[in-house]
Amino acid sequence: MSLGRVVVAMSGGVDSSVAALLLSREGYEVIGVTLRLWSDERPDAAPLSRGCCSLEDIDDARRVCETIGARHYVINAEREFKATVVDYFLAEYERGRTPHPCIACNDLIKFDFLLNRAMAMDADYIATGHYARSVFDDEGTPTLMKAIDPSKDQSYVLFGLGQEQLRRLLLPVGWYTKADLRELARDAGLDIADKPDSQDICFIPDGDYRQFLQLHREASPGDVVDMDGNVLAQHQGIDRYTVGQRKGLGITDSAPLYVVRIEPDTRRVVVGPEDALLSPGLIADGMNWVSGIAPPEPVAVNIKIRYKATEMPATLVVQGNETRVWFKEPQRAVTPGQAAVFYRGEELLGGGYIVGPLDSDAAMEAPTASAQS
Repeated sequence: MSLGRVVVAMSGGVDSSVAALLLSREGYEVIGVTLRLWSDERPDAAPLSRGCCSLEDIDDARRVCETIGARHYVINAEREFKATVVDYFLAEYERGRTPHPCIACNDLIKFDFLLNRAMAMDADYIATGHYARSVFDDEGTPTLMKAIDPSKDQSYVLFGLGQEQLRRLLLPVGWYTKADLRELARDAGLDIADKPDSQDICFIPDGDYRQFLQLHREASPGDVVDMDGNVLAQHQGIDRYTVGQRKGLGITDSAPLYVVRIEPDTRRVVVGPEDALLSPGLIADGMNWVSGIAPPEPVAVNIKIRYKATEMPATLVVQGNETRVWFKEPQRAVTPGQAAVFYRGEELLGGGYIVGPLDSDAAMEAPTASAQS
C-alpha cells in the first residue's frame, strides 16, 4: 500500500536522484519533476551549460525515474524564477547588499511554486535532495534539524520554512552522508552516481557573478573613499563590491584596505583597515521562526552569518519587526543582505536578513540571555 504520492524536485544530480530512489523504496508513489529555471542566451555559452537545468540534467533525471519506475515531468518555471530570484539578485546588489539567491529559490520556487504544482497533481508531499532533517514529535509537530553530515548540511538555506510546509516536506537525504548516497546510487544502477556536484549559483554556470551583473545592469560610477570621506579612486558600480572585499579596489596603499560598507544613496564604497570590519553584533529583519513563534525574551543561540561560516554563540533579542544579535566575540564582515540563521543545538530555530552591523557602542547594551534548552 502506498504511503502517499510525493513530487520530488529532481535536478538530475545525485542528491535529488537518491531522494527519489529512497522514497520509492519506502513505499511512496514518486513523481519526478524537473524545473526549467534559466536559459543562458549568450551564443558563446556551452550547449550543456546554458541553463538550469540543462538538457543533460533533464535527461539524467528522466533516466533515474525510468529506473525506479516513476513518472517524470519537466515544468517551465523560467518566468517565475526570473521574477523572484534573478531580479531579486540584481536588485540587492544595486542596493549595496550581497544576496543569497539559493534562499530565494527555495522559498519562492521549490517550496511555493512547486508545492502549488504538487497539490494540483493531488500529491500528499513534496521532497528535495537538501541535506537537512524534518523530525516530528509525538503530537506531529515538525522541527527542522541539521543533516547528520555536518560537511554537507544545508539547513541554513531552509530557514524560511514554516510548519505548514514542513508537514508536507520530505527530506530523505539528510540522514546520509554524500558517500552513502553515491554508494546507494551505484548499487541501484543509476548512472549519475559519480556526477559532480552542481554550482552554487545555478544561473551563473561559470561562477563569475560580476560579469553577470555587467551583462544585466548598466554601470553606475561613484567614489571609493576612506573612512574620513577622502576620495581614493573611482568605481564603475557598487554592485561590483561586497563587505570584506580586498581585491579589485584599484587602490595602492601601504597597508591592506577592505570594503567596510557600501552606501547606495551616495554610490560610495567605503574602505578601511581590517579591524574596521569587526562588529559586536548585527541587526536583522525579514525574520521567520520555524515554530511560528518568536522567542519572547533574550535567548542564547548559535548563529551563522553566511553559508560557509562557522557557528558562533550569541544572544538574540526580538524587538517587533527587528531582531538584534550580540556576538560572544566580535565578528568580521557582517554583510547586509546575507542571512543570519539561528540554531539551538541541532535544531534550526529560524533566521532573517542582515540589515547591518551593530556599532561599537551597542556592545554595552548586550542583554542577559536565557540558556539554551
